[in-house]
Amino acid sequence: MCGITGFWKREKFTGDESLHVRNMAERLWHRGPDGYGFHIDSSNSLAMGHARLSIIDLHTGDQPLFDENKKIILTVNGEFYDYKRIRTNLRLEGFKFTTKSDSEIAIPLFKKYGLDFLEHLRGEFAIALFDEKEQRLILVRDRFGIKPLFYHVGKKGIYYGSEIKSLFANPDVPRSFSEEGMLHQLMHTMVPGTSAFKDIHALQPGHFLEVKKNEFGFEVKEHKYWDMDFPTEKDRDLSHDEDFHIKNVQESLLDAVAHRLEADVPVGCYLSGGIDSCSMLGIASSMQQSNVKAFTISFDHSAYDESRIAREMAEATQADQEEIRLSAAELYGENYIRTMYHAERTFYNTLGVAKYRMSKRVNECGYRVVVTGEGSDELFGGYPAFKKDFLLHGSQDDPSHMELLEKTNAIFKGAILAETQVTHPALEAVCGFTPSWIQSWIQTLEIARPLLHDDHLQTLEHYDPIEAIADSFDKSQMQGRHILDKAQYTWIKTMLECQILNWGGDRVDMANSMESRPAFLDHHVAAIARQIPPSVRIKGNIEKWVLREAMKEILPEVLYNREKFAFMAPPAHTSENKSKAVDALIHRFLSPDKIKNAGVFDSGRIHKFLTEYKADRDPVSLVRKDALLNHLLGIQIMQEQFIENRGMEVT
Repeated sequence: MCGITGFWKREKFTGDESLHVRNMAERLWHRGPDGYGFHIDSSNSLAMGHARLSIIDLHTGDQPLFDENKKIILTVNGEFYDYKRIRTNLRLEGFKFTTKSDSEIAIPLFKKYGLDFLEHLRGEFAIALFDEKEQRLILVRDRFGIKPLFYHVGKKGIYYGSEIKSLFANPDVPRSFSEEGMLHQLMHTMVPGTSAFKDIHALQPGHFLEVKKNEFGFEVKEHKYWDMDFPTEKDRDLSHDEDFHIKNVQESLLDAVAHRLEADVPVGCYLSGGIDSCSMLGIASSMQQSNVKAFTISFDHSAYDESRIAREMAEATQADQEEIRLSAAELYGENYIRTMYHAERTFYNTLGVAKYRMSKRVNECGYRVVVTGEGSDELFGGYPAFKKDFLLHGSQDDPSHMELLEKTNAIFKGAILAETQVTHPALEAVCGFTPSWIQSWIQTLEIARPLLHDDHLQTLEHYDPIEAIADSFDKSQMQGRHILDKAQYTWIKTMLECQILNWGGDRVDMANSMESRPAFLDHHVAAIARQIPPSVRIKGNIEKWVLREAMKEILPEVLYNREKFAFMAPPAHTSENKSKAVDALIHRFLSPDKIKNAGVFDSGRIHKFLTEYKADRDPVSLVRKDALLNHLLGIQIMQEQFIENRGMEVT
């Protein structure tokens, strides 16, 4: 795992470009503390930078990488799996290699297949490849968006980077909030391809950007090379029995985990008390000859803490478990601010801070790689919102199942689940229903939008963020699909990328130079998962039924029998210590002077919101207001860090 950055300009270089690309790469040093690599090509007005974290080929894998004629230049952030077999086959065909790096296979694959080379890459990656002969720059993001990649198209050129902060290190890239982006930050759900900042785009998962120069500047085309593509109901193959799907899941996961244990450094596991990470540890501990190192977060609130089950799993697998117990002092304060700097977007819950603290401990223990459980709920139908949609719209099952779901997820209402049904015409038109996962954020939007400054409210008067999200979905991927497929698909295209894989994944892991590998998000596993009939994904009242059965022999019995429990940190209102800790952040970033200087919010309305929040005693309302408070703090913190360019040295 590394960081990539660079730019391609219209005009000839003026002399400062080497300094600019170096500054851009240095903003990514946490992603690549083992050294920098640069390619400065004045004749083509091209600069490419790379910050390296050594995982594979520790001695000769420096980047950029080149073909034998130095006409193809490559930088990669991420991992390509099964690279040894691919490299050997390419050698047999006559291609030459100068390193043992997994990244280098992209060059001969590109020379052999052209833009179709992406079909032959397996893993998590972001790529920048310059093809001098065709005078084109190719920017690529992996299928699920595990690795980040942002870009800006300006008057002078195109600029890209693994993180937005690297773009802002170049004086040609303007820094300001997007008014639409701010509104989406407050309601937590981003439009795919956007960011919080004006004219800073996120390359969408499963897409690549093809950039060519023309007489007017640059021709930029975005192409989709992969999608989840659930089968239509009429085309779904229902001829296989349950054992067929169980066996396929077992085989695909074993293969995916085996590839992700490949490294020239030790590999550990994240371990919560959920099925997903326990499955990863169970498989990895069987494959590894030595005991696996497992890292667990525990919270000081029993309703949110799953560490007991994690300890049971660690004991069963003889894992060497490291437990990180987090209190208010570690979830707020400077850790909170640093997490915001690395995430570059707001978060509704301090789980992101907890993950930041855990990755820091992983690094301190001498580990640079962990296998994680992200993606399982997305593929196998695990989230409570998916189950709710399935029970409401796709199943005529026992009504007691819905009653149980509402009861067991009561503490999450106001964030993960809405307390009342909400609909939106744009989503109804696209999906045929309003997915449950977004309903709580629609309710949050209602109290968040009025907090903006009147100038922004006027500009956004006719902007509907829910409609923008609905319009972003590929309609062809929705037509003829089952309710559960639609619920999973819409989440995958939004929340997986902007939440789970952002402040719940890469951004807080790489903040501490630590590579996370989510084996469930192997696209071969996804191909197996999408073929599982919805009635087997959620069977009766059991979500992720196929995965449970596939992993039954390696899971603790209590976990095998338990309903899905969302992994979330205790909100600020759940203890006096957390309330005091968040009050300190409010005093620092939401004071009247700070609000006035930033110009994002109305000071009087923010004061009224905070007064009502502190007086509130309704648990659902408090969960929602806690989430919104985190977003308000986040925007004010990012205003200071990125717009005012103060705090950019924070690491």
